[in-house]
Amino acid sequence: MQIDTTTEFGQRVARRLNDEVIGWLTTVDASGTPQPRPVWFLWDGEALLIYSQDNQAKLRHLAANPKASINLHGDEHGGDIVVLLGEAAVDPAAPPSNAVPAYQAKYGRQIVEGLKMTPESFAADYPVAIRFRPTRLRGF
Repeated sequence: MQIDTTTEFGQRVARRLNDEVIGWLTTVDASGTPQPRPVWFLWDGEALLIYSQDNQAKLRHLAANPKASINLHGDEHGGDIVVLLGEAAVDPAAPPSNAVPAYQAKYGRQIVEGLKMTPESFAADYPVAIRFRPTRLRGF
């Protein structure tokens, strides 16, 4: 899915996907219950790259049902809503997070100062790469 950056909404979505630190990945569990969780992500213009720890529920959910969504925070008045609908799957070909310069540029400070980890220890603790590919976009 390409974001139409010729529109005001498309420009806002592209900016937020590049600048936003947290998104909410929602997967569906075996009973059909949505399971939202905050994630860090990197937008490459076509997909979002997310790193996960091993053995997480979201990985089991995606293996059974790849349909997912990413929601970005709205503003304090309930506006500036961005929701991406699509599919997500583990990407075994993706490099580790410490080998992705754009990921390090976006999250390196949070990794070191917030989590008190090195880029290498973060990559070892979050070794599973997930690619979320949006197919639809909603918002206002």
